[in-house]
Parts: sequence; structure tokens; C-alpha cells
Amino acid sequence: MTSNVSAPGISERAREAIAKVSTGIFIDGQWADAASGARFNVVNPATEEVIATVADGGPEDALRAIETAGRVQSEWGRTAPRERGEILRRAYDLLMARQDELALVMTAEMGKPLAEAKGEVAYAAEFFRWFSEEAVRIGGDVTTTGDGKNRILVSREPVGPCVLVTPWNFPLAMGTRKIGPAIAAGCTIVFKPAALTPLSSLALADVLIEAGLPAGVLNIVCTTKASSVVSPWMSSGVARKISFTGSTEVGVRLLEQAAQHVMRSSMELGGNAPLIVFEDADLDRAVEGAFAAKMRNMGEACTAANRIFVQRPVAEEFARRLAARLGALRVGDGLEPGTEVGPLVEEKALRKVQELVDDAVDKGAKVVCGGNRPDRAGYFYSPTVLSDVSVQADLLTTEVFGPVAPVIPFDTEEEAVRMANDTPWGLAGYLFTQDVDRGFRVSEALEVGMVGLNTGIVSNPAAPFGGIKASGLGREGGRVGIEEFLEYKYMAVPRV
Repeated sequence: MTSNVSAPGISERAREAIAKVSTGIFIDGQWADAASGARFNVVNPATEEVIATVADGGPEDALRAIETAGRVQSEWGRTAPRERGEILRRAYDLLMARQDELALVMTAEMGKPLAEAKGEVAYAAEFFRWFSEEAVRIGGDVTTTGDGKNRILVSREPVGPCVLVTPWNFPLAMGTRKIGPAIAAGCTIVFKPAALTPLSSLALADVLIEAGLPAGVLNIVCTTKASSVVSPWMSSGVARKISFTGSTEVGVRLLEQAAQHVMRSSMELGGNAPLIVFEDADLDRAVEGAFAAKMRNMGEACTAANRIFVQRPVAEEFARRLAARLGALRVGDGLEPGTEVGPLVEEKALRKVQELVDDAVDKGAKVVCGGNRPDRAGYFYSPTVLSDVSVQADLLTTEVFGPVAPVIPFDTEEEAVRMANDTPWGLAGYLFTQDVDRGFRVSEALEVGMVGLNTGIVSNPAAPFGGIKASGLGREGGRVGIEEFLEYKYMAVPRV
């Protein structure tokens, strides 16, 4: 079942790639229409044109999906770890073989430049490779009680059917980061991708089918009304775990629902990352690090550096260099050669960014570059650097999710740490200094789950991704990523 929308505003190659994507509800290994027959449009944010239609699921579809996951769980949980690992390894190979095609789909539905989309496909695939290797390393333990009378046998078992909910900004990688460990651990899955960017996630289903994933292990319901699908899953009594990436507000509601059935919960929620540049930093390196931390995915990332604190003696020079770097970027349709900055995902996101910039300027910030919307179709916003941003600006307390870099001067290390930690969120933080002692001291003082020391990139499948405070619970990736999908079982065996 594929979309029949012609999408005249995109390239022939992108149109052909989109046409291959199945766009129905995927339950028990079969594609079908939504029970209601409803469908919704997928819009290219660079052109504002409809590029596909997708089945719009509801409660009836959700219940069929969770019932399937519950029915299949026992058999799938007994599957040999090596078999689960080989499925993921084949899926990795297929993703890499289709990197160009999948990147076209991703760019068309969410806007990021094609080169960046190819990078995400490789990043997404690596989660499958990583967890294919972790599947066969699920361990246990055998010890003896202190009195010597019993053996203690500890084994690991899959937690059970999992609810996975992903955001729109990394539509392929957020799926593999959750689906990979669930499959490796032996859990069945009900999966709701974001309605803004469903095509990449649906394409992932076709990859896993070809890789040999048994029917019913992965079930996907896209919807324009998340609660109509996720709430039935949470209240079903079948699901044993929820893994969610999205806003703190929605995460809190899901935690409340999870409490009703004492479900295991992983929450990767909002972020408002600080980036601190000390006067002794290598400024060229700091500018490139800030560029990477700010402009990845047009700033639409929970790890984005949204508050850039620069020590006063170098603040003006840093802002000038960063503005030169961002101001030279080519803004355009991600499918066009040479594009470095694509559109934001939707009109609402564009309005939010402009409102935050306007508020900062009204409160004394200076526009060093950008600060406006280009005169063209699509949800574009010019890469922007603001200097002398007041601590009263809404920009410092709101996750901007756009290509806006506010520079705030500071005087002392203590002041920088205090301002950096003055937020309910605690996902990522960055700092640049050539003083080793200061580097470790400030890294340890930052109230975040991840720190980039002299680097603007912290995400890696081999590292535990996650935050503290209002940024969430649990970790994804790394050696601990699979732990979120496993339970302990203890057996007492008398020594006779």
C-alpha cells in the first residue's frame, strides 16, 4: 500500500523513493487501511506541497496492534539471541545499501539537507549494528548466599510488549534507537511515529520485513491524534514498557498513565543546552563546536546549544566569528545541490522562532546576522546570531528549536555554571577551554546527562544518551541501552 500523490515540486528521484514506501497501518506483518479509512497528508516543508498520504489510525487499530504484540511476545521472547542479532545486522546492511534512497525520503518530508539526511541514515543504521552485537551479550550471574545454603541464579528476560513513540526531527534514527534494543532484548513492539514525518519510519518497517523480522514483532500505527492510539496502548494492561522521545509536558502525562499499570518507563524529553566558551578557549575550535551544536538539523534538536555563554573579553569576537560562519550558509530546499540549511518542519515552528527573536531584540539583543524569514515559499528561517542577549529574554527559558544562536556574556566561572544550570532541563551541555582542570571541574558541575568538552557533538550509538531533571529518565544507546528492555529474574536453588 503506497501513496498516490504526484508531488510535482520535488525531484523525480525523490518522487520514486517516496512511491516505494508503504503508507498503511502495519499489524501482524500485514499492511492495511486504517479501520476508519481516514488518511492524512505529508507536506514537504520546503515547498508546502503534499508529497504523500498516510493511513490515519485510531483506537480500533491501536487495540489490534497491542493485542498482536501481546500474543506474539512469548514466542518472540524465546527466540535465540543470535537470531535476533542477525536480523538486526541484516537490517543494518539494508539501511546502508539504501542510504541514498532513504535520505531522499527524509529530506522531502522534514527538510534537512540531503547530505545531513544521508548522515542520519548511517547514524540510524549504526544502532541496529550496535544492538545486533549486544543481543548475544545479555548476561546473568551465579553466586552463593552468605550462609552457603543456596545458589543464587540471576537471569535476564525481555520486559515484554513495548510502546515506542518517536518525534519528527530525526525520523529514522529515533526509530532505530528504540526498535534496535527492543528487538535485541526479545520484546515485541507497538510503534507510533510522528505525524509530521511518518515516511522514514514506515520505510523502516519494509527494511525489517526484508531482514526477516517475524510477523507481529513490530506493529506500526501512524495517527494525527496521538492520544487516540497511545492511550489505548497505555491502558491495555498488555504493554509493559513505554519509551518516549518528545516534550516534557507530554512525557509527564505518559508517566502518569504508566503509573496506572506500573510500566517501565524511558523518557527522553526536552532540552535547553548551555554552551560555555571561556576566554582561554581556542576560538576557532569553539566557533566550529558551537556551529555543530547549534546548526545540526537546523537547530531542531533536543541537544542543540540554545544558550551560548561567552566570557566577556572574547564575547564580541566570538559572536562576530560565529555570525560569519552562519551568515555564509546557503539556505534552500534540502533536495537542491549545495543547500546547507533547510526549512523548519512547519509554519507553527517558524512563528515560534520569530516570536522568540523579536522578544529578545525588544529586550536589548543585537542582531549580528539573520533575524528574519527569507522571502520565498517554505518554512525557512535565516541562520541567526544575537549578541548581548538579556537574561530576561524568553529565548533563554524556551527551547527554540531553530537556527538561532543567542550569545550571553559572563564574567566568572561560577557565574557561567550558575546560569547554565538555571533551567528545569538537563539533557546536554558543552564547554570550551584549554585548562584541563577547569574542563573537568565545570563538566562535573553542569547539571546535565551529557557533556561535550571541546566538542559540539555528543550523540553516538556507543554512548548512553539521556538527561536528568525535566529532561527525562533512562538512557538509550551504549552498553546500558538494552538494560531498559530487560528484567531480572532470581532463582534460589538449595545446595544439597
